[in-house]
Amino acid sequence: MRRLILLRHAKSDWPDGTSDVDRPLAPRGKEAAPKMAAYLAAEGLIPDRVLVSPARRTKETWDLVKPALGAAPEETVPQIYEAPVSRLLDVVHAIPDEVGTALMIGHNPGFQDLARLLSKPGEARRTLTKKYPTAAVTVIDLPVDSWAKVEAGEGNVERFVTPKSLGHGEDE
Repeated sequence: MRRLILLRHAKSDWPDGTSDVDRPLAPRGKEAAPKMAAYLAAEGLIPDRVLVSPARRTKETWDLVKPALGAAPEETVPQIYEAPVSRLLDVVHAIPDEVGTALMIGHNPGFQDLARLLSKPGEARRTLTKKYPTAAVTVIDLPVDSWAKVEAGEGNVERFVTPKSLGHGEDE
């Protein structure tokens, strides 16, 4: 069994003259990320490896989440940035097999598409298909012994959690 945790970056800002990759977190994002981190830690959702997009907003999200989750090895993965679902699946397939639980921090629409691709039909999949707000977390259990064997439609969405569902403001 493998577990994939997808965390969309927290709410970002877009100051004038700033490129997309350099967008920082907005104040609301800086509040939401530690709350989502506390939830992950309280639920024992601790990764063995963290894969982060090179975008500033994903790195800032990880910096706010990291203190709650401990010292998992982290890696900046350029392929996550602005990635279509096929490239994200390639990233998943490349995760080393000694990793039981991987946390990926990235972007939409790719993360929503990846969660939908990997998951079996069901209520959790329907919920995440409607909206995938910033700082949302999807936990997908995958019935494989190797990340390279992950295939579409085989994962079980163990949970889909948003800041709003935890009572922390509006989802966006």
